[in-house]
Amino acid sequence: MRIVSVNVNGIRSAASKGFFDWLSREQPDVVCIQETKAQEHQLGDAVFAPEGYQAFFFDAERKGYSGTAIYSKQAPDRVRTGLGFTDADTEGRWIAADFGKLTIVSLYLPSGSASEERQAAKFDFLEKFMPLLKDMAKDGRDYIICGDWNIAHKNIDLKNWRSNQKNSGFLPEERAWLDELFGGVGFVDAFRVVNQEAEQYTWWSNRGQSWAKNVGWRIDYHVISPSLKDKVKGASIYKDERFSDHAPLILDYAL
Repeated sequence: MRIVSVNVNGIRSAASKGFFDWLSREQPDVVCIQETKAQEHQLGDAVFAPEGYQAFFFDAERKGYSGTAIYSKQAPDRVRTGLGFTDADTEGRWIAADFGKLTIVSLYLPSGSASEERQAAKFDFLEKFMPLLKDMAKDGRDYIICGDWNIAHKNIDLKNWRSNQKNSGFLPEERAWLDELFGGVGFVDAFRVVNQEAEQYTWWSNRGQSWAKNVGWRIDYHVISPSLKDKVKGASIYKDERFSDHAPLILDYAL
């Protein structure tokens, strides 16, 4: 099973840059998309309905903002949206598809980089989200939570870690939150199961020469249940083409 996670920074923009052409060539089993920045009724063009896939969307109430989607070859048993609190549910940040015992999620966790208010909203989201993740860890299902988590976990996960320790996305409190997720709660960073190398980035700022110089951050993850750790068979970051400021994160599972 090949699963792709990608923040497209606008699904219509990514489509114009060839994202769905790439998807048709790549033929992954499931694609988890974040930051669609569109309402489903705006996606009537055939390009947004690639042959062989079923598409499920969870739009933000605010137009041109946030939003998540899942494209799947196999029909899920059910699709669920939202987490039960305002920021997640009005901003379209969580869509989950169930396939038997397996749940595949597309998550778009808030960024706090725009302002102190947005960082406070991000911390609030993390505080409400953690108890739900703890419940998921115990509910007997297998999870693959794909998405833009907007936090780089360790020094190895961003180029300029020293100068970013006071910046959103690499704050000590954010990193400690991931420590708990991957520690006591027991979820696993699937990419690091098979790749422990440095300079494995999934996002590059549009400022300066970040892309050309590979001054990036690894903030996109497949976060998986420990029961799936031995099922991770390969991981890659697709950089041959650019569809957005994030690169597609591709993982293969023996599922």
